Amino acid sequence: MINKNNIKKTELGPSAMLNPVPVIMLSCRGTGKENSRGNIITLAWTGTVNSEPPMISVSVRKSRFSHQLITESGEFVVNLVDRKLLKACDFCGVKSGRETDKFTECKLTPYYCAELKYAPAILESPVSLLCKVKQQIELGSHDMFIAEIVSVKADSELIDSKGKLMMNKAGLAAYSHGEYYALSGPIGFFGFSVARPEVLKRRLRKK
Repeated sequence: MINKNNIKKTELGPSAMLNPVPVIMLSCRGTGKENSRGNIITLAWTGTVNSEPPMISVSVRKSRFSHQLITESGEFVVNLVDRKLLKACDFCGVKSGRETDKFTECKLTPYYCAELKYAPAILESPVSLLCKVKQQIELGSHDMFIAEIVSVKADSELIDSKGKLMMNKAGLAAYSHGEYYALSGPIGFFGFSVARPEVLKRRLRKK
């Protein structure tokens, strides 16, 4: 038994301390000639907010170049990040798109899809979520963009013979308190706490 009286807690004050979180490369483009080049911003503050229709939120500082582009076009693409993209992902988080063509510098390919008019996806990303903004909420340091996911593009090699997306094969990265982490593999699944032993053995066997 754990003696709860021996567990000590330290008060850290209010902070955005939710960890770990996804790390994504958000790609976008403006509508005018001066903003016609695609841009990429690295974000960790994103999350699913609705299932029918599928919707997502991203929070972006007002001072960021991408904030201007998303506000102009009402579109963006959430590109998931694997190990191969991680260095480019970090680069896109420390450089500004006002001065840097991030697609060119990172040798990435803008991938335009019929569902969006302006924002390109990143061809090298294993999974891309194409989004149209439905609401922009001013919060303080950041604005939250709530958007509908109008299409998902995934590498064909991640689709099994039954048409299921094998996300476990994507090699995705996560972000926690200033550091990137590889997802090492499943340690559970939805409903595992009540699953039969044979289901646990099958679902959690090492790949």
